[in-house]
Amino acid sequence: MDIDKVASFMAGHARLLDRRRFELLMGEGDPAGALAALEGYRNADGGYGWGLEPDLRSPESQPGSALHAFEVFEQAPSPRAAELCDWLQTVTRPDGGLPFALPLTVAQATAPWWQGADRSESSLQITAVTAAAAWRVATHDPAVAAHPWLARASAYCLEAISSLKERPHAYVLAFAVRFLDTQPSASDLLDRLGAFVPPDGKMHVEGGTEHEMLRPLDFSPSPGLPSRRLFTAEAVAADLDRLESLQREDGGWAVDYATISQAGALDWRGAVTVDALRILRDNGRLAQASGRRA
Repeated sequence: MDIDKVASFMAGHARLLDRRRFELLMGEGDPAGALAALEGYRNADGGYGWGLEPDLRSPESQPGSALHAFEVFEQAPSPRAAELCDWLQTVTRPDGGLPFALPLTVAQATAPWWQGADRSESSLQITAVTAAAAWRVATHDPAVAAHPWLARASAYCLEAISSLKERPHAYVLAFAVRFLDTQPSASDLLDRLGAFVPPDGKMHVEGGTEHEMLRPLDFSPSPGLPSRRLFTAEAVAADLDRLESLQREDGGWAVDYATISQAGALDWRGAVTVDALRILRDNGRLAQASGRRA
């Protein structure tokens, strides 16, 4: 792995937001720069759209975009995070869950799973991953920690996870595990979900591409998380080796799932490159990289 190559890739191919996030990840830059880049995706209602979720190009605010905004707020604290919770409160369903997606104003270049979303029911998949990201922000943002939306969404997730009787879709399972990592009192639920995770931590994504898989780091990206007990140390180490090996010759990482537009495909590469480096850093692998800048 070569960090200098990553820097070159990000400069030449990544969107400004992910270049700013990369700076912060490397201990450089100013959080204000990342927040300014994020502001371009914000709508007047307090939510985010405009392709912040790369396969959802429509401009209106969407739950799927809220997840990515919280990822920025995790690196760069801002009062906008609590304002995002205010918006999420307005689109939350009576049971406390979020719909997978809201009606689109522009369908072009947007993935069919967003276009065909059922808006009449709550989605554990999108609620769990969004609430998990919000809880990570809440560790340094008291306004998010105390926000009623987060309490409602968390209650919904706990109830929905408790009701699972069989293995759900791979992404639902992974995002439910990530959510439970933020709930120290839900250890028993995490153990119940662990029974659905294959011994090697590899799950094919039903309805995805031929080779699309979720692996241990998709469930449990950082050491010290409660979910790490679901995997052997050998499985995690092997997955870290795999993640390192996926750096391409141009310096960036790529996704193994279907992309919908040329813009979305390139946006994803910058975003997943930042995510890969964050996981490798958190697991002690970044310091071993060649050409290390920081």
